Amino acid sequence: MAELLRMPEVAAGSTTAVLSDWPVPEGTAFHAGDTIMIVETDKAEVDVEAHADGTLIKALAPSGTEVEVGSPVAVIAAPGEKVGDLDALLADLGVAEPAKTSPAVRREIPGTERTPEVPTPADLTDQPANGRIFSSPLARRLARDAGIDLGAITGTGPGGRIVRDDVNAAIAARIPRPGPAPTPDLSAAPRPAAPAYDAIPHSRIRQAIAGRLTQSKQNAPHFYLRGQVRVGELLTLRQRINADGGVKISVNDLLIKAIAVAHVQVPEMNVVWTADAVRRFRAVDVSVAIATGAGLVTPVLRNVESLSVSAVSAQVRAFSEQARSGALRQGDLEGGSITISNLGMYGVEEFSAIINPPQAAILAVGSATRTPVVTEDGGLEAADVMTLTLSADHRPVDGALAARWFAALRDSIEKPVRLIV
Repeated sequence: MAELLRMPEVAAGSTTAVLSDWPVPEGTAFHAGDTIMIVETDKAEVDVEAHADGTLIKALAPSGTEVEVGSPVAVIAAPGEKVGDLDALLADLGVAEPAKTSPAVRREIPGTERTPEVPTPADLTDQPANGRIFSSPLARRLARDAGIDLGAITGTGPGGRIVRDDVNAAIAARIPRPGPAPTPDLSAAPRPAAPAYDAIPHSRIRQAIAGRLTQSKQNAPHFYLRGQVRVGELLTLRQRINADGGVKISVNDLLIKAIAVAHVQVPEMNVVWTADAVRRFRAVDVSVAIATGAGLVTPVLRNVESLSVSAVSAQVRAFSEQARSGALRQGDLEGGSITISNLGMYGVEEFSAIINPPQAAILAVGSATRTPVVTEDGGLEAADVMTLTLSADHRPVDGALAARWFAALRDSIEKPVRLIV
């Protein structure tokens, strides 16, 4: 029996979401597990999968629009089910008007530039059933503006659908013919000078970052612990592991494992603040700050206390690739009690970071530098030293607790053999 597909609540507490695309065109059958709708949240794209086989009868909300959670976005039917009068069916299903939508500010996907796909009435007009060319609204608009026949383009999207990249490739393949140079109009009035800046509209991810970090500084009383740790043995351990020719690990991978060891030794730090209680976790989940062209994302490594260093390294690399290609899912970004943010590779010696809410702490990591230090007998020696700065939320974490955790972290870093046993 035909039924309505509604906009899901893909992110906890969200009231709207952007309907990014319909991978399954109208009138097309799909199978259980197929992606039938792609939805954008503030930080990720989410594939909405079909729970059973069926057919997409009618899309009630176009691609590129912001839709209220719970609003009907499509009519789907069982496999082989015949639908007669669509208007009568919509009335029977209680749909008196289209889903409440508005043009959306699209999230920037790393490595691409997305344009809101708000189709015009002409875009929504189906082509004849025989020889129909399936294409996204944005692809149709780009092809129309460039004067390119969609029939001459081979689609690479789902089911052979023509997408934006296909049209861009066709545009790039054309060789423009040079025309005569325009004759300057000397009588034209002088034009006003161009502004001395470029106005870059806020992307959804940039707006989300701004909102979350502003909320964090306003609501979470930050305090900071700063200290230097010797990393000579840690760097030697990394060199020995990488010399085996297997998985290459980074200093950051070892630091993530050291955070997990410190959390196990001082479990009172593995917490978040909620309105009703301090929530202490049994497993250690650590967020890793990853910079992309669109902004900062913080995917979460789960159960780090039980992972080997090589497994931590493999997961971080996978997250980095997904972050830069825009393939992270909302679930990858939720959870954890602490984040690690490392700017040492940029030559930054120390900095203070803002807590990623609702977490209780963030560890800012500077670069390792060769520094003269005083030995126990009062002499001087050169040592590899790194400055770490812990930002903590004073609501669930007191200063003495943070200091005990920092001491456990230092001990794990300066005696790194415990990270691999």
